[in-house]
Amino acid sequence: MSFDAVVHAQAIEIDRLSLEMCAAAGSGHPTSASSIGHIVTVLLFNTMRWSPDHPDYPTSDRLMLSEGHAVPAVYAACAKLGVMVGKDPAKRVKLKVEDLKTLRATTSVLDGHPNPMEGFPFFDAATGSLGQGLSAAAGVAEAARLDGTDRRVYCIVGDGESREGQITEALDFIIDRKLKNILPIFNCNEYGQADRVSGQQSADSLAKRLDAFGYEVIVIDGHNPSQIKKAFDAFIEASGEKSGKPLAIVAKTVKGWGSPSIQGGGWHGKPPTGDQLKRAITELESRRLELTSSLSNTDQFTIQPPAQAKEKPARSTEIASLREAMKKMDMEAVYQSGSLATRRAYGIALRELCKANPDIVVLDADVSNSTFAEMVKKDPATSSRFIECKIAEQNMFSVGVGLSAAGKIPFCSSFSKFITRAYDQIEMAIYSGANLKIVGSHSGITLAADGPSQMSLPDVAFFRSFTTMKDHRGNPGCYILQPSDAFAAYALTQVMAEYEGAVYMRTLRPEHEFLYSDDQVFNLGGFETLQEGRDILICAAGAMVHEANKAIETLDKAGISATLVDLYSIPFDREALLDLVSSNGGLVLSVEDNFGGGIGSAIADAILDSGDGFRLEQMHVTRIPKSCRTPEEILTLCGLDHAAIVKKVMGMLQVV
Repeated sequence: MSFDAVVHAQAIEIDRLSLEMCAAAGSGHPTSASSIGHIVTVLLFNTMRWSPDHPDYPTSDRLMLSEGHAVPAVYAACAKLGVMVGKDPAKRVKLKVEDLKTLRATTSVLDGHPNPMEGFPFFDAATGSLGQGLSAAAGVAEAARLDGTDRRVYCIVGDGESREGQITEALDFIIDRKLKNILPIFNCNEYGQADRVSGQQSADSLAKRLDAFGYEVIVIDGHNPSQIKKAFDAFIEASGEKSGKPLAIVAKTVKGWGSPSIQGGGWHGKPPTGDQLKRAITELESRRLELTSSLSNTDQFTIQPPAQAKEKPARSTEIASLREAMKKMDMEAVYQSGSLATRRAYGIALRELCKANPDIVVLDADVSNSTFAEMVKKDPATSSRFIECKIAEQNMFSVGVGLSAAGKIPFCSSFSKFITRAYDQIEMAIYSGANLKIVGSHSGITLAADGPSQMSLPDVAFFRSFTTMKDHRGNPGCYILQPSDAFAAYALTQVMAEYEGAVYMRTLRPEHEFLYSDDQVFNLGGFETLQEGRDILICAAGAMVHEANKAIETLDKAGISATLVDLYSIPFDREALLDLVSSNGGLVLSVEDNFGGGIGSAIADAILDSGDGFRLEQMHVTRIPKSCRTPEEILTLCGLDHAAIVKKVMGMLQVV
């Protein structure tokens, strides 16, 4: 077999199909696709161990396309191979070449950028928001190491996107973790969207940069089949060795390869049509004649199948109660004190969950001694499932996406404030259908002394926006959990682990007194009535439940009967909450330690949709906070202490 000729033939066919499908769609990136046509051909038809009949098989080698806009090349290859597609695994069908003309159509599984949840299970994550794919690929590689499999992960990264800081985070992470089963492939076609890429992202500069990171770098002609295969073979050999450096490939390619009339600038996201399309295809055909003269009718590829998947270790259904868990950790005296920070209860819960469920993996961003995720790291029985991601939150969450795609349940923790810098990554995780658990410690303003640079204030509003939509499974895009005491935090951490989908939980730095017991049941979408009254309903969560509780005592002495609800979940049971509003004179006050757009807005939406004539007042942070010595001082400064709550209630009831 003439390997070069057969690869050229298939790559040119992929390039032609990419041109035609983008022309049919009226949009797309066929020139980017043609720059990776040869690389995709060698990967899918020769190098990777996988099955087109089972594209998401758990031991298959994986391809992560960080350069998501180049996806037509992968679609074309999968159509030639008859890859099974469809949202329902039981009803998948083979992708056919004629299906490529449905690219970007409403009913098509071929989305404009990779998305497994739209029915293309070959991919593990939604990509296209540039810079994220290498991190997700590293997550898949981490899962393979945890599972003890030799699956290999390939990730194609664009030269332009390599400027993104997250790429640097991912490259660092791979070196730190000594992940040799992942291969970054930098596609250096020299062009971005508006112009040429910076010289800092040239093939030569990238090669030097990767060498400085500590990679073994191979520079190739990305359209030379023999060079591509030789580089992949080197990776396969190196991936099985315990020593040595991780390997990376820098591929020099041409955007619009094979069709000179659409090369250079001005063609990004602009497929040729009409006579331009005919000319581009004619040029491709000329290249076919030039490069495939030695091709024989018997020349063909043989795809290597993946290894047989092993049975997963059994899970335990027995989880110790908070008191039992603390007793095992010699924390009985702490328990008897009657107060515990919710962040600490989270760490205790994680440790117990890791012992019961081998799929749980814990990631942290250099603050595990504050989030208390370190409890997993310090226990020899669970330490192998703790991954230190350092100060690189964007990489951490995308690594979590890869771990989720590989069947793990990733808990990613950091300070709530620092989670905000990874909002894009979290959004893409939700689009990917990732089973991602996000835990933000030191939430709200009760952090006090460290000041606003450490306080999470817009986080509830951001995550709350996802509670207003449905994910691909028909569930809320994300749940927000705000436990007010250690029992709630401990129980809700377990609830998060059992739920398939994205959840964000806020934990607190200060210690708070116990409000509940081990007997209390907490559910996603639930809330708890702590005090029943008749005059007004006060809804709070987290630290503000305790402040509202103090206000209730003062109001009671003044003869005002208030109901207090711990609204620990968003979304919540709207009908049940509105019934409480109705039984409290139609008056409701929301209290939260973040900027607006959170609990108050969720209640407002419920009232608006119901059409009831209820009155809602909202209390939340309305100024930029500053450092204060104590939580009490910062609450007073921001008008959210119990005295301010009492004053607000008095005003709503017009009590002088």
